[in-house]
Amino acid sequence: MSEPREKGKGIFGRLRGGSPSGASSEAGEIVNAGAEGAERRGWLQRLKAGLGKTSAKLTAGITDLFAKRKLDAETLDDLEELLIQSDLGVATAGRITTAIGRGRFEKGISAEEVRAILASEVERVLAPVARPLVIDPVHKPHVIMMVGVNGSGKTTTIGKLAKKFRSEGKKVVLAAGDTFRAAAIDQLKVWGERTGCPVVAQGAGADSSGLAFDALKQAQAAEADVLLLDTAGRLQNKQALMEELEKVTRVLKKLDSTAPHDVILVLDATTGQNALQQVEVFRARVGVTGVMMTKLDGTARGGILVAIAEKYGLPVHAIGVGEAAEDLQPFGAKEFAQAIAGV
Repeated sequence: MSEPREKGKGIFGRLRGGSPSGASSEAGEIVNAGAEGAERRGWLQRLKAGLGKTSAKLTAGITDLFAKRKLDAETLDDLEELLIQSDLGVATAGRITTAIGRGRFEKGISAEEVRAILASEVERVLAPVARPLVIDPVHKPHVIMMVGVNGSGKTTTIGKLAKKFRSEGKKVVLAAGDTFRAAAIDQLKVWGERTGCPVVAQGAGADSSGLAFDALKQAQAAEADVLLLDTAGRLQNKQALMEELEKVTRVLKKLDSTAPHDVILVLDATTGQNALQQVEVFRARVGVTGVMMTKLDGTARGGILVAIAEKYGLPVHAIGVGEAAEDLQPFGAKEFAQAIAGV
């Protein structure tokens, strides 16, 4: 993955250019700031609601553990078990219980204090991986290959990304590389119509690597800024399918030795611990450069993102808490940690 050439620019970085001085300019900035603030507040509300199931499980368990009870070894063991069951991961659970026990042993501690420490420790794990997805203007196009298992939400995520890129004024080409499913091809064509993006597609059963080659060639000819390449739902235990995905990567390099510039693994939060195995396999086979997590609003297992960050340290570009395009937003460590801890 190339280093960002223009800091803060791209799909999840605010595009800020110079503006002429004067009252009208200042007024425009104030209006824009107000609109952005309202949009951000709306997202925070959706995030808290989306992570409600995960938060409710944790906060209820913490309240039960620390109601009128001193902090002792048994309590810390019970807390660690609760955190592990909430998919936060063994390492993170151990770090949190150690932080809570430090200087407080055999003393009273409120559930609110525990949640505050939980939020702080989770943020510490997540902060290094919360990185925006930045489009490098040196590449024409910047190729983003989306990978993941069946049902993770790759095609929908591509559509949402396309909409955001288009709102930034970028020229985007979509490639229907999931040639195993006719429904995926049709779905991407619908997103193409919605966003005004051309879609490179063939019939179901076509060679996916050949389609990827054609898509990149067309995107280069059109001088597109971004090529979003869909891929089939590669089951991590299907050797032949993984090999085909590797072939797609090799074919892209015939036209651009630096492509793909991002390989983004889309993970379904509802799969819980299975997501860890998916990261392991895709990272080893196709060089995953970043992660996006979907369906956080449909599960009490949102803590799995913390475990993934702790174990692999892959950049987390965005998370989704709903079906609408605006429900896919850049990942923020602090806001996620506070939402999951219920503070």
